[in-house]
Amino acid sequence: MLKRCLPPSKPRMADTSACALVPRALFLDPPDVVARKLLGKLLVRAGELLVGRIVEVEAYFGESDPAAHSFAGKTARNAVLFGPPGHAYVYFVYGMHFCLNVSCEPEGLAGCVLFRALEPLCGLEAMAAGRGLAAPVRASSLTSGPGRLCQAFGITREGDNDADFTAPESDLQIQDDGFVAGEVLVTPRIGITKDAQRAARFLLAGNPFVSGRRG
Repeated sequence: MLKRCLPPSKPRMADTSACALVPRALFLDPPDVVARKLLGKLLVRAGELLVGRIVEVEAYFGESDPAAHSFAGKTARNAVLFGPPGHAYVYFVYGMHFCLNVSCEPEGLAGCVLFRALEPLCGLEAMAAGRGLAAPVRASSLTSGPGRLCQAFGITREGDNDADFTAPESDLQIQDDGFVAGEVLVTPRIGITKDAQRAARFLLAGNPFVSGRRG
């Protein structure tokens, strides 16, 4: 269980004192369904107690999606996507950034959800250090964008690929503190060229920590 790091702020943080691991069953659904369910949940780096609320995600649809890493089938690089749901798939992009995804759908199917932005809640100084930023730092600059959030949480392919988000012993977890997401906006995915118009980007309406356009 994870104790809250910040006091409640209405209505964005639930009035609870502890959080529970998200069960593997949540990740059995198709990527767009999982994406909606993930909004408002917490991404947690347990060892350093880094916590951010998930405010923006994108769904990728496996071998039927030209923009997905699994479009061409299973390889050594993307094998995690074809494995059990609820595991981290980390890849390196543009020769400079890591990006974090979670596998979903039953084993053998390769859907996933990309984490695009978090609202930082706990461990902000450590997040800033992870990004190489000196104080004072705007909270909105810490985890707004897939590359930034991986830097802030120290996420790498070598250290975190295939991490089980649902395991109590895992250093990288997804937890639920009872927060209920309000309005969810759905837009085309961003930062890609293939199938770029598919409406598969999900974000919490009005949240100042999302990346890119907000609607």
